Amino acid sequence: MYQAIFKLHSYWAYLVLLILIIAVVNALIKVFGDKEYEAKDFRISLFTLIVSHIQLLIGIVLYFVSPKFDLWSQLGSEVMKNPLARLYLVEHPLVNIIAVALITIGYSKHKKKLTSKAKLKPIAIFYSIALVLLLSRIPWSIWLA
Repeated sequence: MYQAIFKLHSYWAYLVLLILIIAVVNALIKVFGDKEYEAKDFRISLFTLIVSHIQLLIGIVLYFVSPKFDLWSQLGSEVMKNPLARLYLVEHPLVNIIAVALITIGYSKHKKKLTSKAKLKPIAIFYSIALVLLLSRIPWSIWLA
């Protein structure tokens, strides 16, 4: 079961990153180009929200079925002294939860705005910060191997 969820989490991450990059680039181009907010922009931001939440749910399941979770009982507070254990058990989950929360906040804020620039600005800001956070905590050595 662990391997299947791990593979799903890994491959779904490519989709999340792709859609998030598209959403960020789209919002930034439209904000700096003074372009109008369109239905396409709504769909892109909504799809980003959906795929990121699905990834979060997959990640939560993976966290608890992972053999790495047993390191909490083996190492206790020593997890923080082990860089690899800290990445998998603390940094990666926490930072990615924050990133998904930022995507959610950006999406929620944009819905309340009335003008095009005001709608695109929260998406550009919050989605960009979320992208940076996600990229910072991906275990690249394992993911690209």
